[in-house]
Amino acid sequence: MEVLNHIEGNVVDVLNRRIYPAALQIENGVITRITPQNIAYNRYILPGFVDAHVHIESSMLTPSEFARLAVVHGTVATVSDPHEIGNVLGVAGVEFMLQNAAQTPLKICFGAPSCVPATAFETAGAAITPSDIEYLFSRYAQIQYLSEMMNFPGVLFEDAAVMQKLAIAQKYGKPIDGHAPGLRGKDAQRYIAAGITTDHECFTLEEALEKLQYGMKILIREGSAAKNFEALHPLITSHTGQTMLCSDDKHPNDLVHGHIDQLVRRALAKGHELMNVLQCACINPVLHYGMQVGLLQPGHAADFIVTDDLTALPILETYINGNLVAENGKTRLDYVAAPTPNKFMAHPKKPRDFTIAATGKTVNVIEALEGQLITNALQFDALTDAQGNALTNTNTDVLKLTVVNRYQNAPPAVAFIKNFGLKRGALASSVGHDSHNLIAVGVSDHDICQAINLLIEARGGLSVSDAQNGIAHVLPLPIAGLMTPENGYKVAQQYTQTDKLVKQLGCQLYAPYMTLSFMALLVIPALKLSDLGLFNGNTFTFSPVFDN
Repeated sequence: MEVLNHIEGNVVDVLNRRIYPAALQIENGVITRITPQNIAYNRYILPGFVDAHVHIESSMLTPSEFARLAVVHGTVATVSDPHEIGNVLGVAGVEFMLQNAAQTPLKICFGAPSCVPATAFETAGAAITPSDIEYLFSRYAQIQYLSEMMNFPGVLFEDAAVMQKLAIAQKYGKPIDGHAPGLRGKDAQRYIAAGITTDHECFTLEEALEKLQYGMKILIREGSAAKNFEALHPLITSHTGQTMLCSDDKHPNDLVHGHIDQLVRRALAKGHELMNVLQCACINPVLHYGMQVGLLQPGHAADFIVTDDLTALPILETYINGNLVAENGKTRLDYVAAPTPNKFMAHPKKPRDFTIAATGKTVNVIEALEGQLITNALQFDALTDAQGNALTNTNTDVLKLTVVNRYQNAPPAVAFIKNFGLKRGALASSVGHDSHNLIAVGVSDHDICQAINLLIEARGGLSVSDAQNGIAHVLPLPIAGLMTPENGYKVAQQYTQTDKLVKQLGCQLYAPYMTLSFMALLVIPALKLSDLGLFNGNTFTFSPVFDN
């Protein structure tokens, strides 16, 4: 990589809210001097962007490959929760992420996963205990916060293990991230009073304003599935000091085209003042998490981006520690090979494994919502065959959904879902938040079975089955069934091809696989499906698939 010693331009000093022409002197990756100039420059030097909350695993890329794509868009750092691989491989999965991330200059602030397994109502591949949290904080400087505390009932009812994890984080002086969609009133106050400092799950402005009032900081999320920017962007101006920007989950095809830079441009287009936007996108995460990321001050690391237009914001150059890591839309980072740790015990299935007898006249249906992780609970008349087995109904778009335990050989859980729009075939994934069992949606038992078996054979990935047209396609994800060690740009092309096959089956969702992956996320209401059955996220109890 090219090492920078000197650069000149209009410095966008967000901390002091001014723009002035200056020359930067850099030694050993640190800004040693900023000297004002009397020159009219045609380029601007800005602090680099920080993704305030992202699961790198959801990009299907290793940290080093995620970095190669992200730096092109001006990202110099991320706050990354290795919760996904933790659910599969435990502490060993977290250590895999740390080891791979050490091979990239992107500054990745990792969290200690607080909820592995996420709930007691599903089968995960591992557990991360309070003693594991203690180990991670004491052993690794890169573990800088306690990641999202999804078990908000455990906080409210003062579950012993939950409270122990919070106490350990506080002992080490680490920030604690939150995850409490829809939590309001006194319950939200009690949750925040336990020391929880952020939430990225607000989907209405009213909820965000209430949590801000109680002292919490709000992350505006815009990822491949959950899209909350339109609802929450007023916070950029009204609560600039308490707001950050994040993606949470970003598929590779989306990451190729943009990252936090996209949200910055959208915020500017909506009329938010430049310094307010940059404070949310660049400054607040660094200060909140105590990240070692430079903010364009003497003595700070030389982490910054260069552009020639503060409105269109093309990212001409990205620097980390004075090293040129991206230039004119091209990454300058080298590919890094990675091993493929995994855990996969499921046996191949048969179509009859996905048959479910209708035990009532109505069926409780999950309604997936575009751009949201929450779902609705609907009821439809059950459609049955001559033997009384429940069928999909493409006329009403009520399709079969299944979750298959991948850590042991067990019967699949089967329920029904609306809004995937398939007219034939099935899609399946080994990315099924948070325990990452196999999850599939489809029209016929045959196609669902084939899609699941493709994943079992590949030991993880994304699959499409369409027997009518002879399609049996899989994109392998051999690292924990979540990621691939392949080149990120190649993976983005493969994902785009896979996504296109799904759209040809009739699906109209923007990101079908990302949406599918969250249909097993039990901690977000209303109805979801685990490998143990249909689950009500409002009451934290299992629900029957059929009612009389």
